[in-house]
Amino acid sequence: MSTAQQFDHIIIGGGTAGAIVAARLAQAGRRIALFEAGPSDEETPRVLELRAWQALLESDLDFDYRIAPQARGNGRIRHARGKVLGGCSSHNSCIAFDAPDEDLDAWAAAGAAGWTADEVRPFFARVREEVHVEPPGSDNAFGRDFIAAAQAYGLPAGALIVDGVLRRGVNWTDLNKRGNLRQSSSVAYLHPLRQWDDRLTIYTGQYIPRLLVEQGRVTGVESADGPLRCAGDVILSCGAFDSPTLLMRSGIGPAEHLRGLGLDVVRDIPGVGEHLLDHPEGVITWETTRPLPPETANYWEIVLFEMTRAGLASPDLMFHLGYQVFDMHTAPSGYPTAAHGFSLTPNVTRARSQGVVRLRSADPVVPPFIDFRYFTDPDGHDERVMTTGLKIAREIVRQAPLEPWIKWELAPGPDVTDDEALSDYVRATANTVYHPAGTCKMGAAADPLAVVDGELRVHGLAGLRIADASVFPSMIAVNPCLTVMMIGERCAEFVLK
Repeated sequence: MSTAQQFDHIIIGGGTAGAIVAARLAQAGRRIALFEAGPSDEETPRVLELRAWQALLESDLDFDYRIAPQARGNGRIRHARGKVLGGCSSHNSCIAFDAPDEDLDAWAAAGAAGWTADEVRPFFARVREEVHVEPPGSDNAFGRDFIAAAQAYGLPAGALIVDGVLRRGVNWTDLNKRGNLRQSSSVAYLHPLRQWDDRLTIYTGQYIPRLLVEQGRVTGVESADGPLRCAGDVILSCGAFDSPTLLMRSGIGPAEHLRGLGLDVVRDIPGVGEHLLDHPEGVITWETTRPLPPETANYWEIVLFEMTRAGLASPDLMFHLGYQVFDMHTAPSGYPTAAHGFSLTPNVTRARSQGVVRLRSADPVVPPFIDFRYFTDPDGHDERVMTTGLKIAREIVRQAPLEPWIKWELAPGPDVTDDEALSDYVRATANTVYHPAGTCKMGAAADPLAVVDGELRVHGLAGLRIADASVFPSMIAVNPCLTVMMIGERCAEFVLK
């Protein structure tokens, strides 16, 4: 790669948002260099075929990050991150929600100027023009009976977000797929780009160790083949773990932490790597009297939302229903498993515990230090919601429509009933919905933890924007894939204007 080679923009990370930024800028006539650590997803059935998605976890297409030991949670969690074009949109279950109005308006109220629900809805519409979204298309008899049981418990069946408002209820969820083929950001935005090949150069299998910063401006990147500069903005789109760590390796972040690793401080931004958010989830499993029907799009296409106490304006609890015994963390803890059964995974829609991402070393090949600090929020909100979720799951499964299916409860088991025992179980076996966010959060310059402004520009540096889930000012209540895609659309708009 020639150091004299010029691009208009360099995008680091060809994932959920980065692929969209690259495509939109190339379509507008800009010369783009897109760097992706993983390979292409084209002609790769194990990526493109949605039903195979769980086989990607802990595979060669997964960064498979380990988290730090947890004082009050499960420290064995391995956090999947897509290592392939399309990123986590090439790696996930393709559950497709727009963010509720309440969450977007909360972003704006927290200092993310220009991000109210009314202001961003047109960009969700742009995503849906490119990314095909459809119902699961699977008529599963067990799924129908589960929805009937949830209705007997008292949940309405039908649309879960109505006019931007998230409501309690149960339904089959839309998926960004076409038949059995996922509609990732790479499939929807990059695969059709043959007519713009001269404007878009994609470098797969390349890590970027650091950014080039000259006189307060990010001018390019240090690549495996040497420095590469661009005329316009560099866009960082590496996700909630790798965007902050790339900043820190480049001398941008908490000064004390950087100096402790022997790194020169280019810009002291204390919020880099702070404010790590997630959707923590518990699991409760049952063995069934017979195998579940085979009809499924992704094995997890029914979701429900509930409120764990009176007086809430919006659900604080979400469940995904799995047509399998999800024993990733229950079996290693000694709980029984079964060849056929199902799972309910209560997760906290807007978890309050916050963690941190840091460098373990200045060496770019060393994985980051990731500490979610699960279940450490001072008022115990996350723990209470998860524990209540186990009780609600049992109430739903007790309803008559599911009676012919139920053999017995596998984990935690019917004898685990008091709050303390339920809490001990759910925290020890908790998993993640793989939705890390917030580590380069968006906000006003006066916010000491804000990293980017409302146009995704890094505070105090010219020529650098961030477009991925790391910019979330707060967690949204639903699966975030389409919201991250929307951020990619907005970033491209900001750059082009």
